[in-house]
Amino acid sequence: MNKVIITIGFIMGLVFSGMAQVQDSRGYIVKVGDMAPDFEMNLTDGSKLKLSDLKGKVVMLQFTASWCGVCRKEMPFIEKEIWQKHKEKDFALYALDLDEPQEKAEKLIAAAGITYPVALDEGAAIFTKYAHKESGVTRNVIVNKEGKIIYLTRLFNQEEFDGMKVVIENELKK
Repeated sequence: MNKVIITIGFIMGLVFSGMAQVQDSRGYIVKVGDMAPDFEMNLTDGSKLKLSDLKGKVVMLQFTASWCGVCRKEMPFIEKEIWQKHKEKDFALYALDLDEPQEKAEKLIAAAGITYPVALDEGAAIFTKYAHKESGVTRNVIVNKEGKIIYLTRLFNQEEFDGMKVVIENELKK
């Protein structure tokens, strides 16, 4: 009898843990309307910051990596069309370099010519709060002033990127 109860408990645990990690067709395990999972990030300048510390600001999280060609293509657009335009407003933007050492992140920053802050995502600990570990980068998450996810992107598509810019601008007007 004890073996049956243990087996049933084990199976139920697998079912419920699997449900918590259900991914959409783009690999996200979060969706628009969810509260953004909180985390602490270690920035390349040595400082630390929690996402929850940014409540009251519109936040853009850019999941990236030095080996990602699409990320490198997207970063100058983010710099020019989003960061330079909104950095003085109630807006925060952080690139989260996926599981790479500081040196690689610094080379990425220099190569892409970006000035927005970059954090190190050791072991993909932050990434896996938002997407399945094997789902890949580049992806952007926009969080409103209340901490809710309001937009998700995957890869670099000009139409989706333009839509993201509109969402950010509209949210900053609120």
